Amino acid sequence: MTTPAAVTLLSWDRLLDAGARAMRAARGELKRAGLPPLEWYDILVALDRRGGLRPRDLKRLLGIEQYNLSRLLSRMAAAGLVTIAGCPGDRRGQIVKLTADGTSSGAAMWPTYAAAIEPRLDPDSRIQLAAMLDKVAV
Repeated sequence: MTTPAAVTLLSWDRLLDAGARAMRAARGELKRAGLPPLEWYDILVALDRRGGLRPRDLKRLLGIEQYNLSRLLSRMAAAGLVTIAGCPGDRRGQIVKLTADGTSSGAAMWPTYAAAIEPRLDPDSRIQLAAMLDKVAV
């Protein structure tokens, strides 16, 4: 007989595995299309929706570790997708803003990203999955 703990572990393992496989598929499609890395997409979208943000706010919002975020932002700035400037009123702080190229890159990435993930579930299943994941999110 399967114990509740075993079911919990099995469902959690499947959730993590499904997420990893979906992300690999999306990364591969973006790479084949010659688009920026998937890791940049969430940053581009966050900046597009919220305007300029401090790195600490991006870190909190997206759950990206500081060392990874610094590396990603440096690469994105070098690619001309974001600017990183001093924060008025805080000499140590910075503000990250989207450039016009960053806006167009984010928009160009979505159709390829969506095509990699949308066929996996019909619209009703997407709604059900979102509701179930809301219960898992803490």
